[in-house]
Amino acid sequence: MCKDLTLGYDGKAVVSGLNFSINAGDYLCIVGENGSGKSTLMKTLLRLKSPMSGSIETGEGLHSNEIGYLPQQNVVQKDFPASVREVVRSGCLNRSGWRPFYSQSEKKRADDAMERLSILPLATRCYRELSGGQQQRTLLARALCATGKILLLDEPASGLDPKAAIEMYELIAGLNKDGTTIIMVSHDVGAFLKYSTHVLHIGRAEALYFGTKADYLKSEAGKIYAGGQTAGQGREGVSE
Repeated sequence: MCKDLTLGYDGKAVVSGLNFSINAGDYLCIVGENGSGKSTLMKTLLRLKSPMSGSIETGEGLHSNEIGYLPQQNVVQKDFPASVREVVRSGCLNRSGWRPFYSQSEKKRADDAMERLSILPLATRCYRELSGGQQQRTLLARALCATGKILLLDEPASGLDPKAAIEMYELIAGLNKDGTTIIMVSHDVGAFLKYSTHVLHIGRAEALYFGTKADYLKSEAGKIYAGGQTAGQGREGVSE
């Protein structure tokens, strides 16, 4: 639960008055214009950045090292010289502490995540030799190694071709169906209208919105941002 959050940097507020709550099993999409504070919010939820004011309360049994994170890829990440298995297993590092090795249960957790995302046959392949879609699956499997409870995803289909993007969204939807809570930043209107249960629209004070997807479509922010699209359209006609 987030109460009266004000977020910003260098003493300058980017967004203020954020109030929203997330329940187990929700699929929340965070939307808004460029520069509205979406990435800053993600960093704050990950405890990488402190809010300027307000508070974040986590439910019982959820620890900060049990939040899986899939960031937007950069050029350095795409050229990472490690095997798929090594990348996926690194998601267990928060759990392993100072141990210089992975336990048998952590190795199995990594293999299970790779199998769940259909990349186990790629386990020995070099990460940088994979296609964009395969790299994103690898990073998603890595996030799953950190937790099966909640995943924070920052534009998970960015840069993927339409087929790979649809496959990525379907994988994420499957994880949500299996009980994983999803918090996703996305500019893909068709995707968030199809898959999300709740929407958080941030930006100008008059455009702030949090609630169900159905109610969002009826709101002023939803009518403008969603452009009249209806839930279930998928990616067709979506502006990236």
